[in-house]
Amino acid sequence: MSAVAEIQNEREYAELLAEVLPHVIHTEEENARCTAALEKLLAKRNRTPEEYRLTELLTLLIEDFEAKRYSLQPASPLDILRHLMESNGLRQVDLIGVFGTASIVSEVLSGKRALAKSHIAKLSRRFNVSAQLFLGGRSA
Repeated sequence: MSAVAEIQNEREYAELLAEVLPHVIHTEEENARCTAALEKLLAKRNRTPEEYRLTELLTLLIEDFEAKRYSLQPASPLDILRHLMESNGLRQVDLIGVFGTASIVSEVLSGKRALAKSHIAKLSRRFNVSAQLFLGGRSA
C-alpha cells in the first residue's frame, strides 16, 4: 500500500463517511465516538484504501482536538525551580550557596527578582539539568 491510499471506490468512502459522520471535534463525547471509530478501523487487518483515508481523517480530527484540549502550558523558570526543589526535598536555605544570600533566594522564589545568568549556571550544575530549562524563552 502506498503512503497515501487513493480512494478507489467513492461510493464505499461515502458510505463510511455516512456511518462515522466525521467532523471537527468539540466535546469529549464526540472525541470518544471518533476514537472508538478509529480503533475499530485500526483493528481491521486488511483495510481498504477508503478505510485508510477515513483512518487518516479521524486521526487528524482527534489529534487536533486533543492538542487544543490537553496541551500543557510551558513551565516558567520559577515553576521549574520550585519543582526541582520539591522533588529534591530542598528548602530556601538549601539554595543560599547558589544565590549568595537568603534574601536573594527569597526574592527569586517570590517572583520579585528574575534569575540572573550566574544563578542559572549554578542551578544547572546543582540539579544537573540544562540551563535552557531556566531561560524561559530568552536567549543565553
